[in-house]
Amino acid sequence: MKLGTRSILHFSLAASLLSVVGLPQVLAAQDSSPLTVEQFQSQQHAAWRQTMHSTPTFHEGCFHASFPSTEWTQVDCVAAPAYRSAVPNITGRLQTAGNGYDYVAQSPTGSLISAATGSFPVVTDVTSEKGANVPFGSGESDGITGTNQYTLQVNTNIVNTKACAGYTGCYAWQQYVISTDTPVSLTSSSLTGKTEVFIEYWLINYGSSTRASCPTGFINGGADSTGVDCVQNTPAVVVYSGQLPAADLASLQLSGTAVASGTDKATATYGTEAYTATVADSYTDIASAWTQAEFNVVGNAGGSRADFNKGASLTVKVAITDGSTTTPTCLAPSGYDGTTGETNNLTLKSCTATGGSTPYIEFVESD
Repeated sequence: MKLGTRSILHFSLAASLLSVVGLPQVLAAQDSSPLTVEQFQSQQHAAWRQTMHSTPTFHEGCFHASFPSTEWTQVDCVAAPAYRSAVPNITGRLQTAGNGYDYVAQSPTGSLISAATGSFPVVTDVTSEKGANVPFGSGESDGITGTNQYTLQVNTNIVNTKACAGYTGCYAWQQYVISTDTPVSLTSSSLTGKTEVFIEYWLINYGSSTRASCPTGFINGGADSTGVDCVQNTPAVVVYSGQLPAADLASLQLSGTAVASGTDKATATYGTEAYTATVADSYTDIASAWTQAEFNVVGNAGGSRADFNKGASLTVKVAITDGSTTTPTCLAPSGYDGTTGETNNLTLKSCTATGGSTPYIEFVESD
């Protein structure tokens, strides 16, 4: 990858809502009542963010854009983070995404997800968050703890793909991650002190023995039942210098896309800034089998938990692109720890699903 090259990618966005001339007419058609300057600007920003989450980069690397530009500018990546999620609990080697205290968007039968965007349309009384280690498995979680230590994750289902090289007990899993802090390296306890966006990709139980070698680009994350867990992260893009405050969650969105024989990208928008990191889809081939999408705010690595202040409430929205307008299914919690080992301290309320040009599920979680 040419990570040090800076260039501007020009894309045709004639259909974009962000046309300086066309956007006012679009907004006026939606609502005949006059808009305040603040309302008009807010809708412009929202339309721009939606556009950036769906705008491809066409090749691997790291990119940035600022409102109102809809052109990705290639920027220097930072080193692939030494972040590690806890490997999910796979009961009997079968799992649906969100196999725990979370809701998941399930695409209709025959449809594959090519993109999923997570956001918090309503954030109420969130004043603080603190990462905490909690009982996990037979011991304790090993995450990054402290104020504003959390991750946003868009997670795929766990499924056998051709990236498993014919090993039937192997499962591919992909996570699109915003982490508010990451270790400098796998051998250092020092932290970057920066909020970054990247992709973590897994081949769980790869190979025919616990001494198997991982494919090129992957790190051996430890022995599994009959193989090894292979993991690697993409180079990252810095979203915020420091730990992005949890009180700003309403301004933060995360999306993941997967294109067969193309690139997968993790995109973060924060206010009027957009950042994206990409990798070849061949690493996991998740585009061939992505049918479920989970999004939430959870602990920062290692099975840790994100603890929000008393009275905090979040509305969580998971929008998917699956080539249809069919209403997705809300997969209900089933009582385990969750797709990833990380969790939060909020209680789930009911989930609703909506079809249309951008199908989505939405639910509330609160203290």
